[in-house]
Order: sequence, then structure tokens, then C-alpha cells
Amino acid sequence: MTTNDNSSAWPDHKPTALLVLADGTVLKGFGLGAEGSAVGEVCFNTAMTGYEEILTDPSYAGQLITFTFPHIGNVGANDEDIETVNMAATPGARGVILRSAITDPSNYRSTKHLDAWLKARGIIGLSGIDTRALTALIRSKGMPNAVIAYNKDGQFDLAALKKEAKEWPGLEGMDLVPMVTSAQRFDWDQTPWQWGEGFGTLGKPEFNVVAIDYGIKRNILRLLAGEGCKVTVVTAKTPAEDILAMKPDGVFLSNGPGDPAETGKYAVPVIKKVIESGTPTFGICLGHQMLGIAVGGKTTKMHQGHHGANHPVKDMTTGKVEITSMNHGFAVDKTTLPKNVEQTHVSLFDDSNCGIALKDKPVFSVQYHPEASPGPRDSHYLFTRFADLMRAKKRA
Repeated sequence: MTTNDNSSAWPDHKPTALLVLADGTVLKGFGLGAEGSAVGEVCFNTAMTGYEEILTDPSYAGQLITFTFPHIGNVGANDEDIETVNMAATPGARGVILRSAITDPSNYRSTKHLDAWLKARGIIGLSGIDTRALTALIRSKGMPNAVIAYNKDGQFDLAALKKEAKEWPGLEGMDLVPMVTSAQRFDWDQTPWQWGEGFGTLGKPEFNVVAIDYGIKRNILRLLAGEGCKVTVVTAKTPAEDILAMKPDGVFLSNGPGDPAETGKYAVPVIKKVIESGTPTFGICLGHQMLGIAVGGKTTKMHQGHHGANHPVKDMTTGKVEITSMNHGFAVDKTTLPKNVEQTHVSLFDDSNCGIALKDKPVFSVQYHPEASPGPRDSHYLFTRFADLMRAKKRA
């Protein structure tokens, strides 16, 4: 017997949740998590683990996540695996779509059933649909806009839901960073989790790093601290003059949601001034995309995006292939990069750009998430690379 009262999803039960696509397609299932409705872009994630980190990643703001792995919930939920830094902000994903009912937790780190955790965070869920078919649809037609709705009574205003899904403008041209950025500046000194010890605390820092928060993740901050960085996190619209006045050894450009070209309207001028100062700079995901724009490139909306923890990426500077975690629906168009920019990383799935470095400045970025551990630690070297740039700059 499960502890989730919505977990029994037999075909003869009355549907209590709907996924209504913008083209009018209606998928019926069984509700879980919070009741209500939410509109967003439907994507699929191929990761087999890390659902709590995924659902709290601010980069998923404005999206409904379809998990291709059928057993979600088996490790429960806890307070250590949350990635959201700004707890007062939108929690990340707007909805979750599952094949099977939530699995009961069976893990020593679990403190809460996933269904209760979803309710507490206001995330609407749906189970009992063919996620393979939905994934195939996304691969064929791209990521659709949709409304996810859950009502225990199974009563819905279908016409209103179809209208909302059809009229939602989509992520292209949308700046979602104000929903997830921190409200004020703060310092971070927590270091990575260690087996049997938990999280640590930075002792004597070697570097002073300013991180611009476009939707930053906790483990990024932990790995920076693990490299000896005292990190000051500033809001997304902090002027370059304020950042440089802190005399940072390095500047970090964080991940985040939405269209990089739209957020870039206020972020790119700041990034350009940081680059011109000669300060070592490292960007991830949205930070990578906006760095690409700042140096003269352009970004494009992807057909189905990259979301998962099994994406092979080649580091062109070393020849090494790493298994990476990805979450992005936009990409830097490598054909638009100027001659002073080197393409350092490439996706082995579709040859899309996954990393750049300036040839004349200590500046680089990657499209994927090196703070995650799918490889398990194939990409952690990038934080050391950033530290090495700062160390060299200080010696010079």
C-alpha cells in the first residue's frame, strides 16, 4: 500500500488531470502534487536520477518536464538536494509529467514522499500517460506549449484550458530571470557534500569571486567554494561598475531560464564591461549564451532542446569526451562567432556548440552543467580551470 493517495492509476479510474497542448490535443491522466493549473513549454528529460535537482533547477522556469524514466520518486525527497538558491522565487519547473504513479521512497536520505514535496512546492503533476509517445511527438514537432491541470473532482473547463495553451506566447522572446534571481546580494561559503560528512564550510579563501545570479544553482556555488572561492552573489541587474568595484579575482555568469537574447538586453552590456576589464570570467548555460552574444555571436531556439544526464560532449582543447548534464532550449550559433573566439566544446549528439573561449582574454564558458555528476565528475575540471585563470592573473 502506498502513502500517495493519487498513486493508484488504473485505467478504470476517472481521470483527475489533463495535459492540454496548444494544438488542442488533450492527454488525460491522474493528478499528483499540487492541485491547480499551469501553462508552459513541454520538454522531456532523459535522466534516470536527480529528479529533485531537476525540478528545483531555476533554468526550468516556464517549463513542464516529461520524465522518460518511468520510476520517479524511489529516493523520496530531502532538503539537501534542492538546487534553488532563492527560496522565495518560482521553484523552477511549473509541472511534471510521469508515466507511472510516484514510487514510494526507499532511501536512507529520504525525509519526505515526493507527492507531499510537490504539494509543498506548488508543482502540479500528472501520471498515467504514454510518455514515450509524448517524447516522440516532441522529437517530431518540437517542444509544444501546453497547460497542465489537476482537479481531484476531475472537473475542467476544457475550452478555457485550450485557449490558454494556444495563446501562451512561448519562451522565445521571454525574459524569465526576474522570476528566479536573488532579491539581494549575499555571500556563499558552503563547500561540496562529502559521504558521511555532509556539506563543509570554506576556510581561508584564495579567491574573491562575484557570481551574477540569473537563476544560479546551489551546487555551482559549492564547487566554486570548493576551489577556494569566497563567492558574493549579486542580482541579475547589478551594474558592471558595482561588480568591478568589489575588485573580484573572477566573475561567474550563472545559468538561468528564458530567451538569452531577451535577458541579454540588460545583461550583455554588463558582461562586455567585465570582459573589457580583463577579469577572468566563467559562464554556464544562460551565462554561456549571453557571453556568446556579448562577444558578437547569436543564439537560436532549438527544436527539442537538450535535457538529460547522458549527453556526450567533446572538449576540443584536450580531445576528452565527457558525459554531461544538460538543460537548455537555446544554443549559441557557432557560425556567428567572431575570429577571436574559439569553440572549445561540441555536442556529439548534434554537433551544436557547447563551449567557447576568448583567444585574447581569460574568459570561457560552457553550455552544459559541469556542477552535476552524471559522469560522475567528468566536468568538474572546469572549476579548476577557472581557478587556474584567476591564480595566473593574480601572479601577473
